[in-house]
Amino acid sequence: MDSGVKKPGVTSSEVARRAGVSQSAVSRTFTPGASISPKTRAKVMDAAKELGYRPNAIARSLITNRSRIIAVVMAYLENLFYPDVLEELGRLLAKENYRLLLFTGQMDRDSDPVFDQLMQYRVDGIILASTTLSSHLSEECATAGIPVVLFNRTTERDAVSSVTTSNREGGRRIAEFLLAGGHKRFGYISGIESSSTNRDRFAGYREALAAAGHDDIVVGVGNYNRTEAEVAVRQMLGRSDRPDAIFVANDHMAVAVMDVARYEFGLNIPEDLSIVGYDDVGPARWTSYGITTMSQPLKRMVEATVGMLMGQIASGEIEAEHRILNGELVVRTSARLPKTGIVEADGRRIYKPSKA
Repeated sequence: MDSGVKKPGVTSSEVARRAGVSQSAVSRTFTPGASISPKTRAKVMDAAKELGYRPNAIARSLITNRSRIIAVVMAYLENLFYPDVLEELGRLLAKENYRLLLFTGQMDRDSDPVFDQLMQYRVDGIILASTTLSSHLSEECATAGIPVVLFNRTTERDAVSSVTTSNREGGRRIAEFLLAGGHKRFGYISGIESSSTNRDRFAGYREALAAAGHDDIVVGVGNYNRTEAEVAVRQMLGRSDRPDAIFVANDHMAVAVMDVARYEFGLNIPEDLSIVGYDDVGPARWTSYGITTMSQPLKRMVEATVGMLMGQIASGEIEAEHRILNGELVVRTSARLPKTGIVEADGRRIYKPSKA
């Protein structure tokens, strides 16, 4: 009969006694990369299996002052770019013997509400994706020796690092592509207007169009949300002077924009309307959409993020580092093609005008 009393966990000292080795040998056996002879490792593993022993990561963190946990705060998992980021982060952190702990935030505000919660886990580092952190909490992390990296966001703060792509240049390249395709009337479906990614993408787009004499851009606010993007594009396409080309601030919204254009307004893409997105997520590559889009080098972005964290954790020095990576404009079927500037690269068509 079950007495209701929980059996205490097996300790490393019990495993050491059963295996006939020192307690430090047990510790080394369960520490990736630690030096231990194959014979001793086999003894420890056999004893651990017999006793049902599992290392206690929490207890070890109290000894080493390292939890080997990286907190990741994401606020926009509906966009398929971020699940892909999450998968790659988990893979690279595991290579460094770190584990990822996911917290969900809100897109249109900073991550302060979850800060106290994540700090209770004694995390060794923090990655903020599609969200940010207030200045006073950024300083608190720096004081505590906890590095913070913004992913796909930029910042001017001294205590926080960031990894992003050249969003301004991306917006400029999209405008150049649409101009080269002979378009005359331009629209933009924005993301969250206050976000650095949205501001920079629109700034580059607007600057390149203005340089070509096009100052009148029809703007709708999609807030990186499918439903809001649908509302915005309905209003845009309902105009008598509707655009013949729309830059949508990410692919997730671009899918919605294409559906509305096709099935509610009966427009042919790209004959009646050209659409260009941003990110190069899975649906952009689907034949039914074939979105021409500015790619983000996801793997290189994640590598840079993990590299920053590992370097700052190892050194104990929190010094802001900002990495800006370049993407490519991948050409598919959602936009009219310019006569020049399209090249083949790694099985993809890329827009690369001669001056670039």
